[in-house]
Amino acid sequence: MSNLQPKSHNSNTNYFQFEADFVGSLQCIPMQVRMKLDNCGVKLKLAHWNQLSQTERQALVDMPCTNPAESQIYRQFLQNLIVVKTGHPAQELAINPHPPWLDETNIPSSVVEKARECQVNLSLKQWSNLTPAQRFAVIKLSRPSHENKNFIPALQEFGVLSLN
Repeated sequence: MSNLQPKSHNSNTNYFQFEADFVGSLQCIPMQVRMKLDNCGVKLKLAHWNQLSQTERQALVDMPCTNPAESQIYRQFLQNLIVVKTGHPAQELAINPHPPWLDETNIPSSVVEKARECQVNLSLKQWSNLTPAQRFAVIKLSRPSHENKNFIPALQEFGVLSLN
């Protein structure tokens, strides 16, 4: 394993309220780590995540991954962990140079469809007022392959829906 050590940036450990049921134990991959995985191009399976220690999981939460240099360090650190645990690196994915969560002018069709299915009218103004991390979460929660029970709680948390 390389000498790469995670740098702790606890200011980045902002979890969403809809993750509260599992985020304390880090039993599931939190949205902020999932966003980092997309930023660095690694497909981390839950089975991989579950093989990591609590300290290793927290390191992946704390490490920055917002620019190409940080993404490379994050990817290398993560892949080293996975190789040590499993003997094989995790699958790598292409990195989208223009990810949809950074586009405040276009609501992805998966989000529009999921909102319609939930009888929610998500306006472009509401979409553009979300932070990139919030848009990322809404996109992930709108995908058909994802368990979507947190889509409405996320929209409520982000101020798109009132809690009436």
